[in-house]
Amino acid sequence: MRADAARNLTAVLRAGARLLAEDPGTSMAAIAAAAGVDRTTVHRRFASREALLSAVFQAKLDSAEQVLDEARLTEAPVPVALHRYVEGIVPVSRQWPVDTRRMMQKDPVASARREEQSARLDAFVRRAVDEGHLRAGTDPQWARAVLDGLVDAAAHQFPGMEAPQAADLVTATLLGGLGTA
Repeated sequence: MRADAARNLTAVLRAGARLLAEDPGTSMAAIAAAAGVDRTTVHRRFASREALLSAVFQAKLDSAEQVLDEARLTEAPVPVALHRYVEGIVPVSRQWPVDTRRMMQKDPVASARREEQSARLDAFVRRAVDEGHLRAGTDPQWARAVLDGLVDAAAHQFPGMEAPQAADLVTATLLGGLGTA
């Protein structure tokens, strides 16, 4: 893909993510305008809004998968891995604000990818409990829900907060709020 075509595709995907998160009925023309490209450029690449939305979801899943890999959830010490995860996932959540649950209903491949990513986080939270970073008896499902809520709050309710600061706050809140101390 040529460099300008790649830039256009990225601009369309990012504009699509932002606009479709705000209004799932956003037109392709509005997305093209927000991306700074001609409407035919969008239609040439994506046959429908659903095809564009699917590409946005795939981009979000790709980004999330990279964050999970780089966090080293199974190898790094729990507090370090948690901080790395949050510092990486907050920008992903901001850049790709679409709700992947919508796509899961229509795309079994995307659903399987999302379930695999979710399972990795579930295993990490269980590891945090097993290693004593979270209070004994803490329900891992509850801890995971709290983690997801904290990440969502940091990403969307505090959009001016830098990712490292968000990671500090989320890590301290999760480990301090549910921790052994």
